[in-house]
Amino acid sequence: MSTTSLSSSFTLLQDNTRSRTRLPVRSLAPITVFTSRRSCMRIKASSFTDFTANPNTGGRTELDALSHYSEVVPDTVVFDDFERFPPTAATVSPALLLGICSLPDTTFKGAVDTALADKECYGLETPDARMTCFVNKALVNVGGELSKLVPGRVSTEVDARLAYDTHAIVGKVENLLRLYNSIDVPAERLLFKIPSTWQGIEAARLLESEGIQTHMTFVYSFSQAAAAAQAGASVIQIFVGRLRDWSRNHSGDPEIEAALKRGEDPGLALVTKAYNYIHKYGHKSKLMVASIRNKQDVFNVLGVDYIITPLKILQALKESVTPDDDKYTFVRKLSSESAAAYNFTEEELVKWDQRSFASAMGPAALELLATGMDGYSNQTKRVEELFGKIWPPPNV
Repeated sequence: MSTTSLSSSFTLLQDNTRSRTRLPVRSLAPITVFTSRRSCMRIKASSFTDFTANPNTGGRTELDALSHYSEVVPDTVVFDDFERFPPTAATVSPALLLGICSLPDTTFKGAVDTALADKECYGLETPDARMTCFVNKALVNVGGELSKLVPGRVSTEVDARLAYDTHAIVGKVENLLRLYNSIDVPAERLLFKIPSTWQGIEAARLLESEGIQTHMTFVYSFSQAAAAAQAGASVIQIFVGRLRDWSRNHSGDPEIEAALKRGEDPGLALVTKAYNYIHKYGHKSKLMVASIRNKQDVFNVLGVDYIITPLKILQALKESVTPDDDKYTFVRKLSSESAAAYNFTEEELVKWDQRSFASAMGPAALELLATGMDGYSNQTKRVEELFGKIWPPPNV
């Protein structure tokens, strides 16, 4: 994952809710200043937005038509596009903290400074413990401020360096949740974003059993998607474009080779299989598609629960009108009917355990998962280095 953007997969999800309120940019200046033209950091948010046709054209826009099949989640830069795509949900992450700290004073900069001045963190014995405390407090303080501005859920990224330690992930999430509770942000307003290692999926199983909602990211194989569904993860995110890119430059992944032999795009094939598995066997998970590269990608996953879509593609969809005479027909690709008709092999219907999970992870999933976690880990390290330089903050 690039450190210059935040994947809005994380910025989930307000189930069955669409905000029609258009908040002026000026009223939310603390958010809008996150985008710095002098910095490569571009802070992103996602939203569920009500799109309607231009009243002068008649008919519906393609975007309006698509919204009848899937929730469209705009991948939007707040500063540039808040008026058109006001966020109804948000994600807080180390990348967001870096963006906040690089800009002038805002409500969110104050939330970070308050974390760095926290007496509880001061009292811890070791520098590592203090720094972990500061980062946790900063994430939660910023998440708390975001929860006041968006009606949907705030997703908090879990330290990717813990991705291979189930109990550490659970402990981290429970600690973050306690901090959120201390500032009166309830669990139902929160999601926790966890890499889809086997240990991460097991952590999701334990957390979901406690009523704590999880969002599994970096899913690049059916074994990851199916195991996450069996664990009861609230959201499972698949990156279509990244799998396509990998397949163009590599070979030797059985799952990708099988899709290509059938004449299918490997990313879209994984979305189809994962969606049908979740819905055919009654799992509660919602499937989110990210790394959308063009309009045809959107059309090919119609019916999936959530589609994260870049602004350029959204704008093209919004400007294209569907005539009332049904000259342009949208075909739902994914549905309860498609799920019922889909046939799975015996190997795909196993109760996943660590051994079967590991053996089914092909080279694409292993490489892309590792790359994504490295990006997240590096962002966390950068925050710790920055906090080490600016702690204690002024006037403390």
